[in-house]
Amino acid sequence: MVDNILFIASECTPFVKTGGLADVVGSLPQALNQNENIKVSVILPLYQEVIEQWQDELEQVGSIFVPVGWRDQEASLYKLTQQNIVYYFIGNDYYFTRKGVYGYYDDGERFVFFCQAVIDAIPKLDFQPNILHAHDWQAGLALAFAKIHQPIKPLKTVFTIHNIKYQGIMQIDAYQDLFNLPSSHISGIEWNGLINCMKAGLFHADKITTVSPSYADEIKTPYYGEGLYPLLNERQNDLVGIINGIDLDEYDPMTDPHLPYNYAYSRLKKKKNKKYIQEKLGLPIDDQVPMYVMVTRLVEQKGLHLLEAIIDTFLQEDVQFVLLGTGDYAFENYFYHAAERNKDKLVTYLGFDEGLARQLYAASDFFVMPSLFEPCGLSQLIALQYKSVPIVRETGGLKDTVTPYNEITQTGNGFSFSNYNAHELLDIMRYSLQIYHDPDQWASLLKNTNKSQFGWADSSHAYAELYQTLIDDL
Repeated sequence: MVDNILFIASECTPFVKTGGLADVVGSLPQALNQNENIKVSVILPLYQEVIEQWQDELEQVGSIFVPVGWRDQEASLYKLTQQNIVYYFIGNDYYFTRKGVYGYYDDGERFVFFCQAVIDAIPKLDFQPNILHAHDWQAGLALAFAKIHQPIKPLKTVFTIHNIKYQGIMQIDAYQDLFNLPSSHISGIEWNGLINCMKAGLFHADKITTVSPSYADEIKTPYYGEGLYPLLNERQNDLVGIINGIDLDEYDPMTDPHLPYNYAYSRLKKKKNKKYIQEKLGLPIDDQVPMYVMVTRLVEQKGLHLLEAIIDTFLQEDVQFVLLGTGDYAFENYFYHAAERNKDKLVTYLGFDEGLARQLYAASDFFVMPSLFEPCGLSQLIALQYKSVPIVRETGGLKDTVTPYNEITQTGNGFSFSNYNAHELLDIMRYSLQIYHDPDQWASLLKNTNKSQFGWADSSHAYAELYQTLIDDL
């Protein structure tokens, strides 16, 4: 029996991306479809940017009317095949033909509509799933609607938490205004007197996954659980952490078209990429000086408060640091002025440029991720692909993928620190500098880094086993 899996998500590469969710939804189906017993399709909202870039390849396959409270909204169904994956899109000009993806006052209503439209559309698709796999809060309600309406039988469900901090919360009166459900079902959707779309997914899913084993443990605690930890403890027997992977073909420094010098393991080519970045960003040309890099959203989660506290002190060392990102104004302002104070050592590039990001991975000796929390993290996995040594805080997927270097045993593929403390970050960065200047230790560390690859092979196998347990129950 072939497992037909329908991924439900709000973003997916190569169509639309705001963060790591899109990378996972874009690359995991490719890996799963290598299994002859699994066939994955994906369903997404039809955003304006998707229409602009992919209009000629979109095929309309039908339309339905979806009840949203007292309103009937039309959902146009589209289909597109890319790299042997069939993608379906839910189109509605009012909800999705807008600039950007999130951040609108009616985001809750938009994804109530999307989730209801997905479930109502299933009987009309030429792909009949036996498992729905929903990703993050934007898709959580789809599992609630699936369990309540049962559009096809039999049907099992999986819900993946990519970041529990964002839960899709609405006022309780939205239940009467937007949901066409009896009042008896509100307990599976309400949490602490509010509509909570993530809670809806957690409550109604047959199995719950999250994106690293450590994060699966962390979110069962009050500190990391963002208020939902009691429910996760109740369902801990159905919760599993599966580490994310990356597309090793997409992130391959040997073929990456953004790099001026492609390489596999060549330290000489790494230095040439460093020189290129130094010239491009106006830093002193010196291939011996260690380069530290952050490519990140400038938000509290990413450990920017720690970096604020120590950056001027650390830059007294003979180092260079490049920060690429955009986000909170306070962080943008601080690091802009920090770069003004440290003109020959710090570059702050406010904005995001995918090509420059790849070039920084290739040029850097160290990649810094001092996150407050990190469900999985993809940047450290990409850094390892580009032979940049990660420096991370021991949380979530960072803890699961970066093993601290041990001088005695010469094991480990990076550096890590435990407590969310600026002095610990400063100490570990100084220690990394010490190892960099020890040729034998540095060579051993790079050898370990070269062996570190986090593709999807093992993780997709774990998902396949999870799906099989659900199929066995049908």
